[in-house]
Amino acid sequence: MSSILESVNKRTQLVGQNRLELLLFKLNGRQRYGINVFKVKEVLQCPSLTKLPRLNPYVKGIAHIRGQTISVIDLSAATGGRPIENIDNCFIIISEYNRSVQGFLVSSVERIINMNWEAILPPPKGAGKDSYLTAVTEIEGELVEILDVEKILDQISPVKTEISKEADEQLTLDREKHFHIMVIDDSAVARKQIIRALVSLGLQIDTAKDGREALEKLTAMAAEMDDVSTEIPLIISDIEMPEMDGYTLTAEIRDNPKLKNIKVVLHTSLSGVFNQAMVEKVGANDFIAKFNPDELAAAVNKHLSL
Repeated sequence: MSSILESVNKRTQLVGQNRLELLLFKLNGRQRYGINVFKVKEVLQCPSLTKLPRLNPYVKGIAHIRGQTISVIDLSAATGGRPIENIDNCFIIISEYNRSVQGFLVSSVERIINMNWEAILPPPKGAGKDSYLTAVTEIEGELVEILDVEKILDQISPVKTEISKEADEQLTLDREKHFHIMVIDDSAVARKQIIRALVSLGLQIDTAKDGREALEKLTAMAAEMDDVSTEIPLIISDIEMPEMDGYTLTAEIRDNPKLKNIKVVLHTSLSGVFNQAMVEKVGANDFIAKFNPDELAAAVNKHLSL
C-alpha cells in the first residue's frame, strides 16, 4: 500500500499528453474499476467510522482523518450493488471532486496503471441512461469500468445549478443575440448541470461527450466556413474524457486556422497548481473548477461580451 501512496503523490507529469494513470480497485466481486490518480489524495486502510442519524443510505459513516471530517461513501451500494458489509479489511480512497473531499469505501485496491486516453472508450451504447459508467477500458484481457463519480455525488448531495440573483445582475451579456456555444463533458450529469446553469442566458447549446466527438463536429463545420468562431465563439470543456482529453482538444483547436479563434474554457473537477500551467501551455482562455454556476456564468459573460 505504501508504494501506491508514493505513486499517487508523484504522478503529475502526464497531464497534457493525452495520458492518465488509473488506480485500480474492486468492490464486491471480481470486477475491476478505475479512478484517475489525479483525483486521489490518499488511500487508507478503512478507519473506524462514526454513524450519524439521517445520513444518506449510501454514506457508510464519517471518518476523522488528519483533522478533517470526511463522509465515506459505500461505492458498491451507491452504484446499485450489494453494500460492503465487513469493512475491517477494506480501504477508503480519499478523493477530491468538485471542490469537495470525500472517501470511497472499496473492498481492495490493486495498483496504478499508465494509460493513453485513446484507450479509454465511452461506455457501450446499450449501457442505458441508468448506468454509472462514464468510460471503459481493457487491461490484461479484462474490462475495467470507470465510474461516473459526478453522477454518484449528485444523487447523494445534488449541487445548486441556478445562477444567484446577485451574480445574474452583474452579467452584461446581450441575451438577445442567442450565442451558440458547445459544452463537452463525458458525464451526462455534468452536461445537464452546465445546461441548467446557463439556460437563462439565452444561449444555444450544442453538446459532445468527449474531445474527439467535439473535434469531429468542429472540423466538419470548418469544412463549410473559414472561421468557426463566427458560429461557435465559445466552448466549455471538461479535461478528463475518453479518447481525447480537454487539453489535447484545446491544442488541436489552436493548431487549426479555422478553429483557433474559438474561446476555450476548461471546466473540470481536477484541482492543483499544474492545471494553470497547462491552461497556458495549450492556449485555453480560462480554467474553472467544477461546479459553481455563478463562476461559470461569469466566465461565459466575460468571453462572449468582448
